[in-house]
Amino acid sequence: MTDTRIWDRAALTVQTGERRVPAVAALPATLPTPTELFDFMRDAELRFATLRMRIVERTTTARGEDAVQMDVLLRHPAHAKVTTSRPGQVLGHDYEVWISDGDLVRTYAAAHKLGTQRPMRNRPRGLGDPDFPGMSRVYVPVTALPMETLPDTFVHPGGYCQNVLATGRCTVTGTDLVAGREAILLECDHPRAIEVAADRPDFKISVAVDRQLGVILRLVETIGGGANRDAEVTDIGPDAPLPPAAFDFVFPTGTTMLY
Repeated sequence: MTDTRIWDRAALTVQTGERRVPAVAALPATLPTPTELFDFMRDAELRFATLRMRIVERTTTARGEDAVQMDVLLRHPAHAKVTTSRPGQVLGHDYEVWISDGDLVRTYAAAHKLGTQRPMRNRPRGLGDPDFPGMSRVYVPVTALPMETLPDTFVHPGGYCQNVLATGRCTVTGTDLVAGREAILLECDHPRAIEVAADRPDFKISVAVDRQLGVILRLVETIGGGANRDAEVTDIGPDAPLPPAAFDFVFPTGTTMLY
């Protein structure tokens, strides 16, 4: 199934009283069109109250191959924690933490013993005006994650669908199992790219979308047939029980605070 029409519904959310609800309850039994899939993905975070997710990203650059692991904990509304480390490495020396309660954001980089604490970054005001064209409006998450990161893209895929995937030629190709969950596969040829190296006709993005939740489970970027970025969820637990102290954090002794 192929659709080349620009999708601009990332901010088209549904409100019932004080609660936001998914506009699309479930995908059809058959394969959805790209537009139907994007509508479903936009409301992914509304389909769980808590989330535990692990993403492993492998990249290939001029320096060779590299791998990063991101562990996400989320509890609506507002509480989120992202721990970045190396796959298989005992957490202790080289890791980074991003943690937020919706008001304050704290970060800590263990390798340099540097910490920050600052108010949550304000989002642009007024972009929810219904008179604005769809492409000028943005999705406002229930629980924010670090902007322009894979956890944010995977859990809040609406903006990625609108600003990246919908700019290319999208085709729903089938289904697969990722992290033990059924996923819808979508291929996107020559989408918009901000990096000069990727602004070429053989740039392609492949995503696997959780059929039940709408979160992204796998994202692969290829140029000239070779994968230069492969990010995949290796563990996911929607509505997982989280310990009371899951979002507690105290800066270690000796931390240098930047601000």
